[in-house]
Amino acid sequence: MCLAIPARVIELCAPDAAIVDLSGVQKEISLALVDAVAVGDYVIVHVGYALSKLDPMEAEKTLALFAQVEHA
Repeated sequence: MCLAIPARVIELCAPDAAIVDLSGVQKEISLALVDAVAVGDYVIVHVGYALSKLDPMEAEKTLALFAQVEHA
């Protein structure tokens, strides 16, 4: 099973790279597959690559569901 998770971009660090926040964990990812990403955007991340941008409301809903599962 594969899992892609929403992450918020907190820093652009190279032409095709960014630092994202994954529930408090910061990780560098590749933006090679996604255009026009800015600080504050949410992206779907899978194995170190942003696959697409995500609507902020949808990202928050998904992260809230993950938090519920984590505490169940």
